[in-house]
Amino acid sequence: MPIAKLRDEEVQARLSTLEGWQLIEGKLFRGFRFADFVAAFGFMSRCALVAERMDHHPEWSNVYDKVEVFLTTHACQGLSERDFALARRMNELYQG
Repeated sequence: MPIAKLRDEEVQARLSTLEGWQLIEGKLFRGFRFADFVAAFGFMSRCALVAERMDHHPEWSNVYDKVEVFLTTHACQGLSERDFALARRMNELYQG
């Protein structure tokens, strides 16, 4: 079953309820800050397990105490409910 691409108004409505995230070049973006590298890497590990179960994998990077995340759904060439679901879970897992 194809993944539905959200319309612009659907993206804006969901984004308005999602703390810390913004839209950059058509992707959801959030930067997370931690006490140190171990805390940042632990966060990434917890998120990776969730993302794998969802079969939805972020574009992300880590430099010491920072993790930057971009979410998009390549299968629909835009944003889908999957992106927002993973962003919500990441917010729940964030302990910064």
